[in-house]
Amino acid sequence: MTSDKKNWVRERYGAIASGSQGGCCAKESGDPGAATAVAKEIGYHDDELTAVPKGANLGLGCGNPVAIAGIREGEVVLDLGSGAGLDVFLAAERVGETGRVTGVDMTGEMIAAARKNAEAAGYRNVEFRQGDIENLPVESSSVDLVISNCVLNLVPDKRRAFAEIYRVLKPGGRMAVADIVLDAPLPTEFSEDADAYCACVSGAISRAVYLKGLREAGLDNVKVESESDAAELLAGDCCGSGEYLKGVVTSIKVTGRKLG
Repeated sequence: MTSDKKNWVRERYGAIASGSQGGCCAKESGDPGAATAVAKEIGYHDDELTAVPKGANLGLGCGNPVAIAGIREGEVVLDLGSGAGLDVFLAAERVGETGRVTGVDMTGEMIAAARKNAEAAGYRNVEFRQGDIENLPVESSSVDLVISNCVLNLVPDKRRAFAEIYRVLKPGGRMAVADIVLDAPLPTEFSEDADAYCACVSGAISRAVYLKGLREAGLDNVKVESESDAAELLAGDCCGSGEYLKGVVTSIKVTGRKLG
């Protein structure tokens, strides 16, 4: 089943990157105006959205991790599930010429889109690597900051993903992620549904298990910085009006640190 879930995500998000499919939480991805509206709803500002290359914002995500990351000039930043590069490009502006930002995504079409965006805009301090979050193509203790936006819920083995975050962080390094967690059990019909999984719904785990998993991986000072009900954000072809999801799915922004 793990391989099935990865294939669901790879196929769905590959189609989104190529512009041949939207649907579910990606329902706005084919419409640049709607994608901008979604991005603003989840915490991005106009100046951020106009600063990134055209096509970097696909209307995905459930928060703005860059806003809580406290990125500093010269830092090495890693974005997990980097998509077409939105958060990578925002982070690149903050780390400057002496810093570096790497995006990792398992979907080849997303990597191709991100690289095209970077080349068109002339970024020199970014790179994109195709790889698996459960086995990151990144050296241990090499990253100052890990960010991610509504992606870890899509990873089948979250314990392994959390351990990888800890592994790649330098001592004293930080994480800042936006993600979906459950505050109540999901309706049974969503539990093994491919559309609901790709919509960031059925792959989510409980808030308590999520935060405990980060701490068990070795991260300290794990804190929910903000949260909001995500029912309307995630409603779409797979989830109807989202009525069943109210009070169930929550978007949280979480920070943590690897003690050094």
